[in-house]
Amino acid sequence: MDAAAKMSGEGSASNPAVCLVCKDGCSGLQPHSWRKACLACGCSVVDHAPGNHADDDRRMGRLLADSPCAHLTAKVKGGGGLLLYKRNRMIVTNPVVSRKDPTFSTTTYDWAPAGLNQKLAKKYMELIPESQRPVSGTGGAVLRRRHLLSQLPAYDQDPMACQSLASDNEVSAMLLFVKRYKMEVLGVGEVALPGDSEALREATNQKEPKEQNHGDKVAADHHRDHGTVAPVEPRNGTENNTQYRCSGCGDNIGSDSPAVFAEHAGYHAALWHPACFTCAECGQGLADLVYFWSDRRLLCGRHYCQSVRPRCSGCDELIFGESFHMAQDGRAWHHQHYCCWRCGQSLDTPCHH
Repeated sequence: MDAAAKMSGEGSASNPAVCLVCKDGCSGLQPHSWRKACLACGCSVVDHAPGNHADDDRRMGRLLADSPCAHLTAKVKGGGGLLLYKRNRMIVTNPVVSRKDPTFSTTTYDWAPAGLNQKLAKKYMELIPESQRPVSGTGGAVLRRRHLLSQLPAYDQDPMACQSLASDNEVSAMLLFVKRYKMEVLGVGEVALPGDSEALREATNQKEPKEQNHGDKVAADHHRDHGTVAPVEPRNGTENNTQYRCSGCGDNIGSDSPAVFAEHAGYHAALWHPACFTCAECGQGLADLVYFWSDRRLLCGRHYCQSVRPRCSGCDELIFGESFHMAQDGRAWHHQHYCCWRCGQSLDTPCHH
């Protein structure tokens, strides 16, 4: 198994999901029964980057289903209505200069913004730090998967992925919570030139009523065409003296430089440099441009959800029960998880672990 495969956690069964922190010091992911951590090394499950792209695409499909971003999904044939994330990959062919006949090398990106021509997509990639570019087989691709697992944990959206929901009422409360955030704050950033904001807004306005009337076919058509519409003239009528400012850093964005728009923020109200489209709490680049818009801030899914619901410091799941333990340090716990994860004693009782 090569180094890239080892890092991605997609190696052989004899060496599954080796810890990216401990490296060879961990024998492989051994999940704790309720804590999102490895019994072998104690590191987070996210640090092992378990699973693969197929798992990611299924999880993302569930997240985007029944939301205004459903056009980024497709039904799986024979899947009983299961939606799969239409993750956009990009393959760039580069000429190799040599004395003999010209040859070519290719660069494959595990993800790229949808709806862009390759020239603009390459510009977008050049504007994010090289270590974060999701080139297949590199640390940047591993980082993207780790961010997906951390920012958009399955147990923040799917009751079936939760172990701590104790009653039907808690399941119902979670389903309502997820339904609301999907419709009200969840979005996926769109990449375009700064002067294209009006075209993006018009495309969104046209999409909404059509999707209501015609369903998945029109959603797929919109996804195919979205972002490729002709640019409009700047509002002041002259390209050269139009200034666009990043809502993140406040610096200018060139009129020929790709920017990220967020529908919930308003296409004319905000735009970001690609490297500035980050969570206001953790500062991480938003994986696959998935954002949650709250109090006029961009948040990743994790930090939005725990701004609304308490998160258990033991199992890392959101708490939907009325009764839970609040420690003196302000952290919340399910009552049964306020304990040492190795010996099971209450954290108020000294132990040797």
